Amino acid sequence: MGVETIVACGAGRAASNAGADPGGDGDGRQGLDVSGRMYLVTGGTGFLGSALVKRLVGEGHRVRVLDDNSRGRASRLRDLEGRFEYVEGDIRDPAVVERACEGIEIVCHLAFINGTEFFYTKPDFVLDVALKGITNVLESSIRHRVPELLVMSSSEVYQTPPVVPTDESVALSIPDPLNPRYSYAAGKIISEIVALNYGRDHFKRVTIVRPHNVYGLDMGREHVIPQFVARLKALQQHPTDPIPFPIQGTGRQTRSFVFVDDFIDGVMLVLERGEHRGIYHVGTLEEVPIEAVAAIVAEHFGRPIKIVPGPPADGGANRRCPDITKMMKLGFQPKFSLREALPGVVRWYDEHAHLAPAQL
Repeated sequence: MGVETIVACGAGRAASNAGADPGGDGDGRQGLDVSGRMYLVTGGTGFLGSALVKRLVGEGHRVRVLDDNSRGRASRLRDLEGRFEYVEGDIRDPAVVERACEGIEIVCHLAFINGTEFFYTKPDFVLDVALKGITNVLESSIRHRVPELLVMSSSEVYQTPPVVPTDESVALSIPDPLNPRYSYAAGKIISEIVALNYGRDHFKRVTIVRPHNVYGLDMGREHVIPQFVARLKALQQHPTDPIPFPIQGTGRQTRSFVFVDDFIDGVMLVLERGEHRGIYHVGTLEEVPIEAVAAIVAEHFGRPIKIVPGPPADGGANRRCPDITKMMKLGFQPKFSLREALPGVVRWYDEHAHLAPAQL
């Protein structure tokens, strides 16, 4: 974890999420001598990081990826072989981050521990990566005079927002420091605060993106959509309809899901047009009850389901939906509804269910 290598890299055929079906997503010129700016994407082999890398390379930018693949997977970037640089190492290692920041014009900091189950089971690890990661990124960026920084935050910083749809001015909240779920939100809040304040004197531009429930192909297993697919697949032997389908809560809790292609469109707009020390929600205004997500998943299997309510997740919010007015002023307009994009994601997870978690 402390040893780094830097190479012009490619890594496995990465399933693009365009149209919710696998395919390519990075039509840039061959080689590393492309025009454009030099980006460092930390966490660049993760779900969101790899999608951003593909878009940046496809638009002619030079990209360096920093990741140790403890949560990400280099195979997501195989389609880009020879078209980006790869630093293998731990974001918590100052020497690795120092090397990765050399010659960089924009750092996109995405290296974090995501996946709700990890918030509960590994809160110390979540916080360790958060605190050491943002510290190393800031200090190395300043030493190398990196002019711009984008920090990927989260809708989790609001926990249970008092206003829905929620705009960027709503107060951030950690309701209970004893609840391990809030380890993730606390790390994101700290990362935002230090980046915005270091940005006063040390950066030409710092921007914050707060994603709202991004989904797509190959997003990992520790999220509600792939977990629903796996659960329904396992229940197909149930002899009668409707299939009893247990979930956390009543199913009437809501979220606003944004397809990864739309999300990356939004991130690119922030990189292009976002204001210094600006905070932006990237998501959709489509507020969907969780039971509706389960129903779309069930349609893939051709079996009706009956929701079996269970205890809600400790610390989970009843409603989340972003106000995306600021992003719309930048030109953001999501293209995919959940109904349009989710079936392809469900199909992908059903077809790849035989793969071990390390292969997904």
